[in-house]
Amino acid sequence: MSDYTLSDDTREKLSRVSTASIATQLYKRGLRNQFIQGVSPVAPKDKNMVGQAFTLRYIPAREDRNPLEVFRNADHPQRVAVETCPPGQVLVMDARKDARAATAGSILVTRLAVRGCAGVVSDGGFRDAHGIGQLDMPAYCANPSAPTNLTLHEAYDINVPIACGDAAVFPGDVLVGDRDGVMVIPAHLADEIAEVCAGMESFEDFVLEEVLAGAPIIGLYPCTKEENQKKYEAWRAKTGR
Repeated sequence: MSDYTLSDDTREKLSRVSTASIATQLYKRGLRNQFIQGVSPVAPKDKNMVGQAFTLRYIPAREDRNPLEVFRNADHPQRVAVETCPPGQVLVMDARKDARAATAGSILVTRLAVRGCAGVVSDGGFRDAHGIGQLDMPAYCANPSAPTNLTLHEAYDINVPIACGDAAVFPGDVLVGDRDGVMVIPAHLADEIAEVCAGMESFEDFVLEEVLAGAPIIGLYPCTKEENQKKYEAWRAKTGR
């Protein structure tokens, strides 16, 4: 488990940057596989999901271990994860990319929202997806799915390293989700990535304005012409960015 604690400053910066910008900066540092594949927002939100990872690992269900009665157990890992994921963090679930059964539903996800969690991500399914989508808290999954998790998944480990959508997720890693999907930032890089991406977003906003005004892309993006660098610096002075 990471000793890193996400600061308010870094959280705020990451709330305003795109997963695309994060992906580029991680790639520059040799990290190619940080995007959680196959998940999308249950409903788009206006602000990014940002929070450290609190994990839940599912294994394949076996019929003799997963009758409906297991939910009566106060120590059932799915329920425990929902009640112990810290406020401000993101519950991330490893369902082996199998969305044929739900890994949570609207009641459990609503409980996470009420407890102040920052979001929930699963590479499996969610049931009651419409209700989940109406929450303010961001939620990401592979697909809506009506069957209970017990038909395919057994909740087994809490807050251990997991795979989610082919990305390794360690407890304490920083997750950022936008309308495109979810990036996993290794905890030790989070502050650095937030700082660099904040500047990158500023430059890309300038580039977009230039392109909309008819500017050619060569020499502008990436910026290889001195005249464009000077234009950008003037734009920053004018906009305060």
